[in-house]
Amino acid sequence: MSIEQMIGLAVALLVMGLGVAGSVLPGLPSTPLVFAGALAHKLYFGNASAEWWVIGLLGAFMLVSLLLDYLASVYGAKRLGATWRGMVGAVVGGLIGLFFGLPGLLIGPFAGAMLFEMVAGRDLKAASKAGLGATLGLVAGALGKVGCSVAMTGVFAFNVLYRSL
Repeated sequence: MSIEQMIGLAVALLVMGLGVAGSVLPGLPSTPLVFAGALAHKLYFGNASAEWWVIGLLGAFMLVSLLLDYLASVYGAKRLGATWRGMVGAVVGGLIGLFFGLPGLLIGPFAGAMLFEMVAGRDLKAASKAGLGATLGLVAGALGKVGCSVAMTGVFAFNVLYRSL
């Protein structure tokens, strides 16, 4: 492996690391960023990069993770009675919660969903239940994205390093 290839792999892994962080931080794409890093590496380095079937596998992982993230969020919210307003509130609360670290990321979606549900006329108990559902759905989706992002990064790195030996 040449110095250029080592630097290229480090840059690709850095981009993928941002994708892993994007699994829990709103505003950063998660698995699409991991996939983009792998694809850019493949296009630049050609045969010195991962094999095409690995890139295809990463694309499939990306699509599955995006679908599961959406379904987990909707299922969690709907299961405990959230309306579309609760989902919007959970997203808004999550974005505001970003500024307050990990506690904000957990409390923000709950508070946002609950507030939006109460503004829509629901009582405190129903709004709290909807807020909990929206939050649990968002957390489940984020955990799934973290798992997919880490797996995608690992498969890519392993394949590149294996092919360079």
